[in-house]
Amino acid sequence: MKSLKELTRPNIWNLAAYSSARNEYSGKEAHVFLDANENPYNAPLNRYPDPLQTELKEKISSIKGVKPGQIFLGNGSDEAIDLVYRCFTEPGTDNVVAIEPTYGMYKVCADINNVEYRRVLLDERFQMSAEKMLEACDEHTKVIWICSPNNPIGNNICKEEIEKILNTFEGLVVVDEAYSDFSQQEPFRTKLSRYPNIIVLNTFSKAWGCAAIRLGMAYASEEIINIFNKVKYPYNINLLTQRQALEMLDDPFGVDKWVRTLLQERGRMISAFQLLPICKGVYPTDANFFLAKMTDAQAIYNYLVDKGIIVRNITNVTLCNNCLRITIGSKPENSELLSALRNYQ
Repeated sequence: MKSLKELTRPNIWNLAAYSSARNEYSGKEAHVFLDANENPYNAPLNRYPDPLQTELKEKISSIKGVKPGQIFLGNGSDEAIDLVYRCFTEPGTDNVVAIEPTYGMYKVCADINNVEYRRVLLDERFQMSAEKMLEACDEHTKVIWICSPNNPIGNNICKEEIEKILNTFEGLVVVDEAYSDFSQQEPFRTKLSRYPNIIVLNTFSKAWGCAAIRLGMAYASEEIINIFNKVKYPYNINLLTQRQALEMLDDPFGVDKWVRTLLQERGRMISAFQLLPICKGVYPTDANFFLAKMTDAQAIYNYLVDKGIIVRNITNVTLCNNCLRITIGSKPENSELLSALRNYQ
């Protein structure tokens, strides 16, 4: 791995981060706050939230097994994705490499930041070749993006291939584990000490059922997290989001129950889909969704929309012709979808 200074944009490395009012007295007890031009009324919403989300990171640390200093919290995982570009890529000069197909925000953020985005096609099993990924890199490649379990397919990317890249590539490797709670594969967040060039993404939107509060996580070395914290907006995670996340973290066993239920429903749905005459096959999945090859994805999608049932039509995505992506819902929702498809003509 190149040094972090070499990988970081010079202006970011030399950046003097904004010092918020709440940062300056950190570590001391206080009860009168006359420093931040806040309104003294309407407590507690009148006060700015903790800019570093200290209490929330401590609780996440105890559940996820990652040190608080190795955690960045963002307004959804998309904030962390964007920060990777803003911190480590030089617009108009650097490039990134990503598997294809995969989560679309990697490319959107590349385009926003004027960074070349290089795609490397997965094979017919939707698996990645480390050799091909590395062949796509050059001296200006700063980041490799790997989503595992991958979206929109649902399958884990072979961990041995990911490790080959981590051991060989001199830049940063982002492993997006948004769906890892539904997978049996050991998450890469447990390997931060082994790979100083890794950034692991996670989210409260999937297993934790909190898409509405917009809370994403990035796990990395403390040095990388410190760079993120220099660049992020001072109060990027509002008080309401922090409070709701803390409440959810009080019941991790309830979340485990949701996951088990969704996995059971996933098995039922896949078995049912494989019996449908309009389904040509279902791809392996390690997520809370699956990819189904249909006889006519667009027509079936339109039929379901007319019935008020929304799935994701990804027939125009690379390697996904005539495919629908089906999220696992509640048992009644899943049964309604199956009933509609059994009556499709």
